[in-house]
Amino acid sequence: MPRFHCPVDLATGVDIELPAGAARHVQVLRLQPGDAITLFGDRAGGEWSASVTHMGRSNVRVQIGAHHAIEREAPRAIHLLAGITANERMDWLVEKATELGVASITPLLAERSVLKLKGERADKKLAHWQAVAVAACEQCGRNRVPPVHPARSLADWLAAQSAGAVEDGATTAIATRLLLSLRPGTQPLHAAAPGSGPVLFLSGPEGGLSNAEEDLALQHGFAPATLGARVLRAETAPLAALAALALG
Repeated sequence: MPRFHCPVDLATGVDIELPAGAARHVQVLRLQPGDAITLFGDRAGGEWSASVTHMGRSNVRVQIGAHHAIEREAPRAIHLLAGITANERMDWLVEKATELGVASITPLLAERSVLKLKGERADKKLAHWQAVAVAACEQCGRNRVPPVHPARSLADWLAAQSAGAVEDGATTAIATRLLLSLRPGTQPLHAAAPGSGPVLFLSGPEGGLSNAEEDLALQHGFAPATLGARVLRAETAPLAALAALALG
């Protein structure tokens, strides 16, 4: 059954007009009045049965049915602080991380990031990546869309957290901090993050984090961790960590 993200208040028996994004998706699929769909938002959790009641040229109305308290979140919250990779690789990372159950994503403006973002371009990229996460949730069955936070440098992120102004601050403050690193003294991933508590996982872009960035992370409580003997690509490494930690 087609699933659509609908970030508005939903209630059984109510007839609503779908937001523009969901309406376009319904129209692309050429659904008709009477067709059944599933809606999910970010407020009540779970998902809702619904049926199409009206298909207009630019609007779609649906009747909300029963609420189903279904959650498909990973048992362990993994917050990803990921160096921005080039072009479509970052899209792929956001999509697959969402499918694997990431709790949140903060794109990192690392020293070696090929893609440099600021101003309007940064705003557009952020909106694009959030849309990628929404689409991945619609496909994989998640009912809670992980936030993609504004891109920032590691130094700015650390300063904001120290000031209590960072996104997900209450959670990341108590999370185990792991730094994906090739330097000597690293621990295997599971040894570095035992148990089931939240994890903040930091990984770099193509070429990895600079020595200065790694040193800064270590100074702020990040423990160096390794995924094994092979060197994984920048977009692959955080996904391997997510699969290992979030899915157990």
